[in-house]
Formats: sequence, structure tokens, C-alpha cells
Amino acid sequence: MKKSKYVESEGKTVEEAIEKALTKLKLNRSQVKIESLSEEKKGLFGMPGAKPAKVRISVIEGK
Repeated sequence: MKKSKYVESEGKTVEEAIEKALTKLKLNRSQVKIESLSEEKKGLFGMPGAKPAKVRISVIEGK
């Protein structure tokens, strides 16, 4: 059984979390599967960053 390689990442937005994970893995979007674990939540009075967005990026085997 192969162990799947993945990274979980957080950011102010889902897009930022994805970019951080791709940078960490040194891969592009065509080489990974992206799973959104949670969307960001706005803070009091609409301020960003109350709860960060979280994604899991899994490497697609054979790419």
C-alpha cells in the first residue's frame, strides 16, 4: 500500500492556502488534487482572518 503525500495549508483565503501548499510542494495545479477543508470566516465587522481557510493538497501519483 502506497503512502499518499499531501500537505495541509491555511491562508486568509482558499486561493492563498492553495498557493502556499503548491509552493511548499514545488508543484503546479495539474500535478495535485485540491480539497477544501474549510472556507475562511470573516471577523467582527467584516474583518478578514477570524478563521483561516484550510485546504489539503494531495500529489497525483505518476505526474
